[in-house]
Amino acid sequence: MKAQLLYGENTTDLTLPDSVNLLEMSPLSPIPDPVKAVREAIAEPIASPPLNEIAQGKENACVVISDFTRPVPNKVILPPLLKEIEQSGINRENITILIATGMHRPNLGKDMEYLVGREIVDNYTIVNHYCRKSDEYRKVDEIDGEPIEVNKHYLDADLKILTGLIEPHFYAAYSGGGKAILPGISSFETMKFMHSYKMIDHPNVTNCILEANPFHEYVVRVTELVGADFILNVVINKNRKIAGVFAGHYNHAHLAGCDMVYGHSVVSVDQPFDLVITSGGGYPLDATFYQISKALICAKDILKKGGSIVVSCECREGIGGPEFCEILRSGCSPQEFFTGYCDPKDFVIDQWCAQNIYQALDHAGRVYVHSPGLSKEDLEKIGTTKIENLQETVNRLLEDNDKVAVIPDGPYVVGRLQ
Repeated sequence: MKAQLLYGENTTDLTLPDSVNLLEMSPLSPIPDPVKAVREAIAEPIASPPLNEIAQGKENACVVISDFTRPVPNKVILPPLLKEIEQSGINRENITILIATGMHRPNLGKDMEYLVGREIVDNYTIVNHYCRKSDEYRKVDEIDGEPIEVNKHYLDADLKILTGLIEPHFYAAYSGGGKAILPGISSFETMKFMHSYKMIDHPNVTNCILEANPFHEYVVRVTELVGADFILNVVINKNRKIAGVFAGHYNHAHLAGCDMVYGHSVVSVDQPFDLVITSGGGYPLDATFYQISKALICAKDILKKGGSIVVSCECREGIGGPEFCEILRSGCSPQEFFTGYCDPKDFVIDQWCAQNIYQALDHAGRVYVHSPGLSKEDLEKIGTTKIENLQETVNRLLEDNDKVAVIPDGPYVVGRLQ
């Protein structure tokens, strides 16, 4: 059979024997007229009054959007949303679009145009969230003695709207919903709590598990506290076309979208695999090795202890941010990382994705990485093996492994052991 692994803006093609288990998303038909679907969802929302009714009497609005690392179809969903806000009586100059960067780099220049389109860039106020600028956020709560601090553009808005994409998320269970606030527009100190070693190590902080997931529970708690008047979330199919639009109440509308994603993305498997072949999820998710932690965790969760993982990822921007690079280039073993970073006093930015990578390395016998954007030296320091020819490597590994899975869509598919 042929398997097309998402890779950058294209695919990497593999020829595999029919005995290999193909794990892929269930088919989701695209909505024929997504703009019409967005307009209808805004007018007839889930567990909420229509947006034009909520917006009445409000003087200004803040619309939170995801950053460029998420393939949200902003050019489709934002124009009808912004039009509805303006027709409800809020002047365009009083609408702020706030990019939920979390701790990622700001989206500027071409990134911003890629994100929302030239028309919106030229006609609306767009600001990036900077988690380290203390004058941009204020404290709203405390959880376990740690401050919860949120961007003031959002807190001070009369009308608060969250947008985003609902897909599996390896901490919050699903992206979208209140995750746009926490951690999307929260401070660095809040991130230290939400991405602490202890939090990431919790067994229920994982893909597609909402019940007893502390990460999700804190997201809901903070969203209830600071308020979200309306959300507009979408679900996309394998071809990144809109397949579902969920608007209205921040929790009820989000959960409806999560139900669709669960049925679309979760695949049951009867036993762990000897070898898992996966992708980084394609661009923009595989722009850096930082995000490849998601694919590795999904592979680890269905891999036999000591098994092998092969991941194909473009990584056109290299490993990631400086702090992340420093951790991975240190050459530490998984156990050395776990010992060195388990103390909250030693917290550093981006350690959470490194933690996931080391969890995968600790579980797997060998991890092979196919990526032109990463050097052999860096991959060896991480504890992985760089491969140049994906097909040849896979052919060799197939000779020694009986139970094999391939996940062309990488972290967008979640295997669940029964």
